[in-house]
Amino acid sequence: MSAIETLNGPALHGRRSAANAPAFKATARKGTTTAVSDTAVVTPAVVSPLETVTEAPAAKSPLRRVASAVARVIGVGLLVLGALVFLFLAIGPRVLGYQTSTMLTGSMSPLINPGDVVVTVPTPIQDVKVGDIITYHIPVEDQRVETHRIVEITTTADGGVAVQTKGDANNGIDPWIATLQGKTVDKQVATIPYVGNAIRALREPMVLNTLTYGAPALLVIGMLASIWTKDPSKTAPEGAAQAQAASGE
Repeated sequence: MSAIETLNGPALHGRRSAANAPAFKATARKGTTTAVSDTAVVTPAVVSPLETVTEAPAAKSPLRRVASAVARVIGVGLLVLGALVFLFLAIGPRVLGYQTSTMLTGSMSPLINPGDVVVTVPTPIQDVKVGDIITYHIPVEDQRVETHRIVEITTTADGGVAVQTKGDANNGIDPWIATLQGKTVDKQVATIPYVGNAIRALREPMVLNTLTYGAPALLVIGMLASIWTKDPSKTAPEGAAQAQAASGE
């Protein structure tokens, strides 16, 4: 009895174990038996792009924002001012035909003060009249350029035109009579206050060097500051972000 139990015990135990254990498939192929385990395949979890955790951009420093804005404004302002001065002094006279000169004395005050820019246009000599303000070379001393008002016009023996001038702020007339040469004379048409002082200041070596190197430097600093403070998450294309999320799967 014990022998039978000894022989049948493992067999019965084997059948019970087979019933509880994972199933195996037996396949006969050329006299051999292959056991294939039906083990479960674990599929990795797919993370949706919407579930990607993004870090909030760091807050910009108010001081940095103000500094970058001021640098940009100053740089652009200096460049615009330089362009306007260049157009007014260099391009305008060639294109529009006017001339500019800076008043150095107060002889024509209060209409034209020291530092004001006098804008003149070439006018035929026959068209000038008493009361006009002209810019001309005086016939004495160093023949400097003077801007005064005509108080008398006479005709010379050879048919030329001679003028007597006077500064509005002077007590007497100019101690010379100027014969106008050529066909035209520069007649005042406009006065720009204080611009002459700015032009003379810009011609100072220190100011000129500062503008030459300082304005581009400020502009570059402003551009770099705007790049440093730019939020990359706002400039990345949406398609690129989606492609990056897909590749992360």
